[in-house]
Amino acid sequence: MSHFDLFVIGAGSGGVRAARMAAAQGVKVAVAESRYLGGTCVNVGCVPKKLFVYASEFVAAPEASKNFGWDFEVPQFNWQRLRENKNTEIARLNGIYQRLLDNSEVTTFDGAAKIEGPGKVSINGEVITADKILIATGGWPSKPDIEGAEQGITSNEFFFLEELPKKVLVVGGGYIAVEFAGILNGLGVDTKLSYRGDKLIRGFDEDVRSHLTTEVAKSGIDVDLGRSPQKITKTEDGYVVEFSTGDALTVDLVVFATGRSPLTDQLGLENTNVQLAENGAIKVNEYFETSEAGIFALGDVIDRVQLTPVALHEAMQFVANEFKGLPKKGMDYDLIASAVFSQPNVATVGITEQQANERFSNIDIYLSEFRALKETISGGDARTLMKIIVDKDSDKVLGMHMVGEHAGEIIQGFAAAMKMGITKTVLDSTVGIHPTSAEEFVTMREPVSR
Repeated sequence: MSHFDLFVIGAGSGGVRAARMAAAQGVKVAVAESRYLGGTCVNVGCVPKKLFVYASEFVAAPEASKNFGWDFEVPQFNWQRLRENKNTEIARLNGIYQRLLDNSEVTTFDGAAKIEGPGKVSINGEVITADKILIATGGWPSKPDIEGAEQGITSNEFFFLEELPKKVLVVGGGYIAVEFAGILNGLGVDTKLSYRGDKLIRGFDEDVRSHLTTEVAKSGIDVDLGRSPQKITKTEDGYVVEFSTGDALTVDLVVFATGRSPLTDQLGLENTNVQLAENGAIKVNEYFETSEAGIFALGDVIDRVQLTPVALHEAMQFVANEFKGLPKKGMDYDLIASAVFSQPNVATVGITEQQANERFSNIDIYLSEFRALKETISGGDARTLMKIIVDKDSDKVLGMHMVGEHAGEIIQGFAAAMKMGITKTVLDSTVGIHPTSAEEFVTMREPVSR
């Protein structure tokens, strides 16, 4: 019977990082993966999504370039070429992950691992013991509980479609939904986005939500708010989607982007004292310890902040706590920047205006909405939004939000400044880079009235 100091279930971003960093401390480590190295992000998440976003943005360039003096022939798009080139890139990344594990002398098991009890795992008919077990299985896309939901696909299947459909319904209003809708619309697909709420990307700042909802609709996507599908039926003409309002729509494809659930099925948790939250997430304390001694969990499966960089940091903190002999510390979840690769992009760091009003008694809001320089000649009508939230008593910047081109690239730098406790006075004293959109963040001087 094989024995390891650490057995990691799940070779996504968090699991691979934990395995490698633990092995670097001289720990005997094994990792098991039943699907693909790199997890959701590399294979059916952020990496292929961003590649598809790039592809969808090229189509606007010929038209936008005309007033800059360029003339191009009508562009032709080849879906199969994009899909296969994406597959080649993902295979390359899979190979890198395998080499990283091999070079770290981590034993890799290809298969589904099941916990048989504390310190005991079975995989491919073999029983393995371990001092510590780390669960890093991530999440899985979910579908709504409606009749015919099995007729629709999720993000798992989206990246492998044989043909690009002509008419698609994307169901959902979160970041995955608006990203997929933007991709499809950019690639020339007749795209409808259906969401039961009144604005897109719930949980973001309300000004950001309102602005993005308007801009997405301007881009050509049919944004359908305030209702949701109730039934899907397959017919000779495609899929008939019946809505809560009583009307129906026929499309070639239905894409569900209605959330993700922690992936804990068939892990054997019933053989342990590990406790789950109502949504299926594994309950852990600040040190990623479950209610069963020797079993830990991190990443999307614990449903704290579902972002790849967060899982990486959690893995580093787990290794520091368990294998470096240092005093245990919890993960710092404060001021985590994030981006939505919608069209236009959204990026944010810090708290929303609504959260600021709940926590602080005296805040200032700086808000700017403008047409970027590029749009003035290209003839586009896209507008950029930038917002700063400040604690008036301390002058400390509490939140920075942006909707517009390159929002993620711009906010990343300001995230570091906010982590250092930047104040509005410091922003005001910073000389901007002209002409850029980013300089607007250091030139807003007058707060808005609320």
